[in-house]
Amino acid sequence: MHKRYHLTTFGCQMNAHDSERMKGMLESLGYAESASRDQADLILFNTCSIRERADNRFLAHLGEAARLKREQPERVVGIGGCWAQSVKGEIFARFPFVDVAFGPGQVHKLAEFLTSDSLTAQGYFEFEEFTGRLPGKRERDFQAWVQISVGCNCVCSYCIVPSTRGREVSRPSAELVAEVRQLADDGVREVTLLGQNVNSYGRDLHRPERITFAELLRQIDAVDGIERIRYTSPHPKDMREDVVRAHAELPSLCQHIHLPLQSGSSAVLKRMRRTYNRERYLDRVSLIREHVPDCAITTDIIAGFPGETAEDFAQTLYVAEQVGYDGAFTFAYSPRRGTEAASLPDQVPHEVKVQRLELLVEVIQRHAHERAQRFVGRELDVLVEGPSRTDPGRLRGRTTHNKVVNFDGLAAPGELVGVDITGATSQTLSGHESILSRAA
Repeated sequence: MHKRYHLTTFGCQMNAHDSERMKGMLESLGYAESASRDQADLILFNTCSIRERADNRFLAHLGEAARLKREQPERVVGIGGCWAQSVKGEIFARFPFVDVAFGPGQVHKLAEFLTSDSLTAQGYFEFEEFTGRLPGKRERDFQAWVQISVGCNCVCSYCIVPSTRGREVSRPSAELVAEVRQLADDGVREVTLLGQNVNSYGRDLHRPERITFAELLRQIDAVDGIERIRYTSPHPKDMREDVVRAHAELPSLCQHIHLPLQSGSSAVLKRMRRTYNRERYLDRVSLIREHVPDCAITTDIIAGFPGETAEDFAQTLYVAEQVGYDGAFTFAYSPRRGTEAASLPDQVPHEVKVQRLELLVEVIQRHAHERAQRFVGRELDVLVEGPSRTDPGRLRGRTTHNKVVNFDGLAAPGELVGVDITGATSQTLSGHESILSRAA
């Protein structure tokens, strides 16, 4: 009988990709996935350390794992990911029921532990491997993550990623293109390229392997069968004109750019060590609007960073009004242990952060709603992902602008169909499958 595993994932797309690799690796070892934790022989957590909320959610889940371990001591409990890396010296003392812990660069060591005779707790935290070279178990057959680099060379004062994922290392383009070709042969139609800073891709490679991110996009666009290319996340300091032009010129490159702002105040950006100012950011937005007028722009913004004054925050609202984002991930600043920002003076009171966040969300949602109205009355190509989450009788998919569409139709998951858009909110579009699309 197969041993069974249950994996819970927290955090970003990179973590989601790492979890797919964990699942593929475990199933290659003969494990089967369990729908519930209490039926699993192996309980795993892939953790995030970017936000305090993710930490708290994870610790609540870990409490249940401790109880299940007491009930069945032969169960194996494992913790992977960025949070595990960030507290690597404390895990086994704080959580003695944990059997194995590993950082993002050590996913493959989980297999080594599970196939060894060791009965003692083991921790693996060196930076040495791409999870991208492990077998994967994808959520959908027609969509795939492709990890183009690992690590980050930026020194943002609030971010723990460089200490949890290491220095930036790019994968050779020939290896990436070969992986994308194999995915296309397997029926994948949409790939999302992953990196902590995708548009600095290739700078660490030696010639003749060194190419730019824009050149990599062109090589992947040329792969037969790949109809959509997405990527996350770029850094404003490295958003060059060649990448923006690629969005206008490459048929498969989606018309969506996620361009993290973090703050609209140049003074705050300097304390964040973001290495660009408000003017540079707005110049990049103008460049995108010039070359790709219909492009959706989304962002990340932090409210209440240490030392942020009312005037600083007003400048953030100004940029949000100027850009008119199609959507945003907004956060109240929470200090991360081991980061420079955690020890900065003039920490903003919690109630002030909450008030500012509420004002920011109102501005973001208002503009997102206004921007979404441009799609009403148009027919958009939608990649069908499955049934609607709010109405199982309808379908759900995404446009090239990364807008979710709930619609009436007969298409199957993985199909690319035309949808007549009849309504729009700040979050989603609605409509019905085009008769002409179905006839074609």
